[in-house]
Amino acid sequence: MARPLRIEYSGALYHVTNRGNARQSIVTCDDDRYLFLTILNEIYERFQWKIFSYCLMDNHYHLLFETPSPNLSDGMRHLNGVYTQRINRIHRSCGHLFQGRFKAVNVEKDSHLLELCRYIVLNPVRAKLVNIPGAVTPPVLEMQTFQIS
Repeated sequence: MARPLRIEYSGALYHVTNRGNARQSIVTCDDDRYLFLTILNEIYERFQWKIFSYCLMDNHYHLLFETPSPNLSDGMRHLNGVYTQRINRIHRSCGHLFQGRFKAVNVEKDSHLLELCRYIVLNPVRAKLVNIPGAVTPPVLEMQTFQIS
């Protein structure tokens, strides 16, 4: 049976998540985190996504963004594909990094945007990884060159 098509259109707002294969880590060190954010910044510039919120945990990530063009799949192919290739090269491994296809949920701007932003930034707090939202360890990882709108 074929997978259902993704709904993509200009101005769509998405909550995207993906998890490590078998729930294993997708980042193992600060350099991996920096690499992920660097590739996310490439997507911001190349696809002009408006990134509202993100959270990179050890074994999964959350992104909340708007696509000015219908290019969700292209951008996510770049993020997951390029990140996996580079991580495999750096750590001298091979195979899948993510457990499957990314999950993308269309979000209503008016009713869910603020609530979802809160959920995403509180994710590491609820996991007891940090004490306050937005805290990053170490501080050098606060790379946010893309515009958070």
